[in-house]
Amino acid sequence: MNNTKPAFSLRLNVSGRWVYVSSEGQTHEDVQVVRAFPISDPLHGISIVSADGYELLWLDTLDDLPRETQQQVNDALASREFMPEILRINAVSTYATPSVWDVQTDRGDTSFTLKGEEDIRRLVGQTLLIDDSHGIHYLIRDVAALDKHSRRLLDHFL
Repeated sequence: MNNTKPAFSLRLNVSGRWVYVSSEGQTHEDVQVVRAFPISDPLHGISIVSADGYELLWLDTLDDLPRETQQQVNDALASREFMPEILRINAVSTYATPSVWDVQTDRGDTSFTLKGEEDIRRLVGQTLLIDDSHGIHYLIRDVAALDKHSRRLLDHFL
């Protein structure tokens, strides 16, 4: 258990917005907690950013923070990030775009509309990022890990 005193605090205000209090006691309302590398290295490089977009604090890792502060940072990240991971592609309405995809994700079954093939981006290695018509990002962490049926459907769009 880590007994280090926090150099800062992070809390929700009555409006449900994050408040950062620096180690010097300076308060900043409506901050965002963001990952520098949300897909390739999500555990390292976390920044607390002011409402004006200025970086207030850089954290190389959460490991050295007290457990309560780690939880606050993780809660702030979770409230901002929503990127379901596609585990299986059940069906696509058509091989032309726009098409409706019926998928199984780590957050349950859903369907979304793919506007165009340009909305599928290859990241590092076998990782893909798919943007739906509402701007929600879906992650395929490893194309090779998908089942044969899913890979066959996906191949029509790559």
